[in-house]
Amino acid sequence: MFSASLRERAAAVIALYEERGLTLVTAESCTGGLIAGLMTETPGSSKVFERGFITYSDRSKEESLGVAPDLIDQFGAVSAEVASAMAEGALEHSAATVAISVTGIAGPGGGTATKPIGLVYFGYGRAGQIAILKKKFGDIGRSEVRLASIETALDLLFNASSF
Repeated sequence: MFSASLRERAAAVIALYEERGLTLVTAESCTGGLIAGLMTETPGSSKVFERGFITYSDRSKEESLGVAPDLIDQFGAVSAEVASAMAEGALEHSAATVAISVTGIAGPGGGTATKPIGLVYFGYGRAGQIAILKKKFGDIGRSEVRLASIETALDLLFNASSF
């Protein structure tokens, strides 16, 4: 299912987190649990992977992660503010030390002039230290946006290990 390259990168994240005594939680929307799937497909993941939340709907973001409805109403589900709240909520609702969140528009529909297809926000870090990354992958296809998001998430997880 996942390429050898992605599996190797996931294994490297797991090894690094184990070495540093870190644990991971994911909060995924447009990736639909693929980051969690990749991590748990990797041998040794049980030592660092705490849990994953798939919060595809606005309601699930509110109920599972405690994202304030006002944030979604004001900024939209695909926003820096919601990505940050998703990561913080994942940390609050788990025993993990590091979180990664992903919310975006994978397409083929759903894009607008201000939020085009391929726009993805990532929240990552530790409690009180959540950083945000905005990526514009473009209208490269649904699967390709999701794959690019997984690749970006792995890079960010390396960065978050040194927060």
